[in-house]
Amino acid sequence: MSSLSALLQVRDLQVDIGERTVLQSVSLDVSQGELVVLMGANGSGKSTLGMALAGHPSYQVKAGQALLGGQDLLQQAAHERARAGLFVSFQAPPDVPGVKNNLFIRTALNAVRQARGEAPQDAFDFLSSAKEAAKELGLPATMLSRPVNEGFSGGERKRNELLQLSLMRPRLAMLDEIDSGMDVDGVRVVVKLVQRLRAEGTAFIIISHYLQMIESLEPDRVLRLDAGRIAETGDLELARSIARTGFKQHAARPAAAVGA
Repeated sequence: MSSLSALLQVRDLQVDIGERTVLQSVSLDVSQGELVVLMGANGSGKSTLGMALAGHPSYQVKAGQALLGGQDLLQQAAHERARAGLFVSFQAPPDVPGVKNNLFIRTALNAVRQARGEAPQDAFDFLSSAKEAAKELGLPATMLSRPVNEGFSGGERKRNELLQLSLMRPRLAMLDEIDSGMDVDGVRVVVKLVQRLRAEGTAFIIISHYLQMIESLEPDRVLRLDAGRIAETGDLELARSIARTGFKQHAARPAAAVGA
């Protein structure tokens, strides 16, 4: 894949958390509409990559480059990265006490719409579209009027992340174990939404170890992250091999034993 056509270009990214270097040197390209699955053992740096790209202040980029549509993400504040079309879900979505879910999402959506040169949605139009999207995602409409994630189950929190994704239609979405806490119907919802947004041009980096969902998503590539570096690139057979043997045994196998 030519880096000239890539929507996201990451080069030699090094990220520290406190005194510890978590990402040693990560490089990858993701094109418009492409779906990349990122796998790796606990502590390999998967979530760190997402939080660093999103601009979380606890994740300090020490070296490297990250461009989204040619724009330097690392020089932008977190809200500017979102306006530029980056969406990063939380592995464990937090509560936001006192802030109504519908107000939170509409404010974020209108900021993104403004950056695209689109007119803002008024409360009536937003609520109509949000209720429709919530229904498709299996999220009760009553959740819209409650504080963000307060009292939500794990699956409801993840569906609420999907609701934001559905309404914002980002250029690139990084979903961190979006299947965690989801039942079978929830996983189907994830696959359906990702397929729809991919068809509209959204690119995805999806962190997951759930083989059935990965197979349903039909990724273009599967990457294995190890010790803060991309250790292996392959196709679905790479995900299947990891699922069969686990990360430690898989890493010890000859590279030729795994698919493309």
